[in-house]
Amino acid sequence: MNEKEKMLAGKVYDCMYEELDQRRIKASELCIKYNNIPEGRPERQKVLKEIFPQADDTVFVRGPLYVDYGLFTKIGKNTYFNFNLVILDVCPVTIGDNCFFGPNVSIMTALHSLIAEERRFFYSEEKGYQTDNEYGKPITIGNDCWFGGNVTILPGVTIHDNVVVGAGSVVTHDLESGAIYAGNPAKKIRDITKEDSIFLKKELW
Repeated sequence: MNEKEKMLAGKVYDCMYEELDQRRIKASELCIKYNNIPEGRPERQKVLKEIFPQADDTVFVRGPLYVDYGLFTKIGKNTYFNFNLVILDVCPVTIGDNCFFGPNVSIMTALHSLIAEERRFFYSEEKGYQTDNEYGKPITIGNDCWFGGNVTILPGVTIHDNVVVGAGSVVTHDLESGAIYAGNPAKKIRDITKEDSIFLKKELW
């Protein structure tokens, strides 16, 4: 296995491996370019496709946007991201169709050792440069999910279809479908029911 393969498999890898280092630099450049193009310009969507080659053409990101790689994030149809999206995709990130993300959402697959000595940068005599030991766990998000502002999704989490996560929540474990979650760590508040329909709320019409 090369270092990229190790990374995507969730094993300890060398983040300064040339192919990975060069893509991070390229992704950073693309994000800067994207973030400086006003909404509505056709070229903006072209840059987004360079950042996320596995994203459907209907995906919309308000920006600013920040990613580690972008290459390892797959996004389904009609999914919307508000301001200040952060995706650390050292492991695969999979997002379904018709999802809504509020501002300041972070989707983070990256992990480090809890032991300080193992977490520090070190100089590799064999490779001739400074690096560190890190790894990750994939994140999977189903269809029709809505995340409020300032939600953080941590490594290794699977969020099933039709989930609502309240603003400011930290998702640390898998979430079952058809329910509302909130808090740090996010906990189930209740199921989503037909009584939640906006068409039953007369004050809205």
